[in-house]
This record gives sequence, C-alpha cells and structure tokens, in this order.
Amino acid sequence: MTQNYPELSCATIPLMQKLMSMFELEGIDHVALSVGEVERSAQWYIEVLGFERRHEGMWSGLPTFIGKGTTAIALFPARPRNSKTAARKGKIDMLHLAFRANRKSFLAAQEELKRRGIKFHFQDHEICHSIYFRDPDGHELEITTYELDA
Repeated sequence: MTQNYPELSCATIPLMQKLMSMFELEGIDHVALSVGEVERSAQWYIEVLGFERRHEGMWSGLPTFIGKGTTAIALFPARPRNSKTAARKGKIDMLHLAFRANRKSFLAAQEELKRRGIKFHFQDHEICHSIYFRDPDGHELEITTYELDA
C-alpha cells in the first residue's frame, strides 16, 4: 500500500463492501488529459477515432469535451511543471486509455491507422486482442476486442 492509504484490515473490508453495495457505478464518464494543443488534440480524436464534440459553449471552451458513445475525454491545456496546483506538483501519468470495439471495428481500426501512417503494435492478451498507439501528445491509447473468433 502507499502511504496515502492505510493497510486494509479485517475490520475495514466489511465497511468497504457495505459502501460499495450502496451504489453502483455505470462506467467511466470521462478521462481528463492534459495536452499540448487542445484544438489539435480534439481534431485528432474526431478525425482518427470518430469522436464528436460535446458540451460546446460551456466553460469558455476549457476543458474541451469530445466523446463517442458513453466514453468522453476532457482535454485540458498542459500546465507548466512549476504550477502551484496540487494536482500538478508531482508527475502523475496515465498509463493508457483503452477503448472497446467489436471484432469488425477492431480490424477496421488497424486499417485506418495504417492508412493514416499511425504506428501501432498488436498484443494477444489471451482473453482479448489489443492494439496500442499514441495520440499527438504521446498518450498511449489502446483499442481492444473480446471477440477473438475470426
């Protein structure tokens, strides 16, 4: 465990189970990414992954929301490393952002990335297949399918 979270004990596990049974999450609403150029990144996600703009006209355009289905991304301008905002004091990176697709779309995504000259690599996770690639700011993205039948 990290220093921010106490070790779990036999006494805390039932409390956590009780709290978790009080509500049910539907899924991830959005992921917030800091990017070098908000508009460039928005256009990339729109053109390459088929996202659409959401909540236009809100918050003076920042963050810029883009989404596809029930998945959304909030794009924020990157802050300087010396920012005094608590969330920016230490370097905390997102490992990757994974999108789910059916088999047909998974294969089509590979063709589209090739067509656009975007390098990706394939990985067989046994329970699913994934491709990994990067957005213009270097965030690692994954498209995965659980439909393994050809």
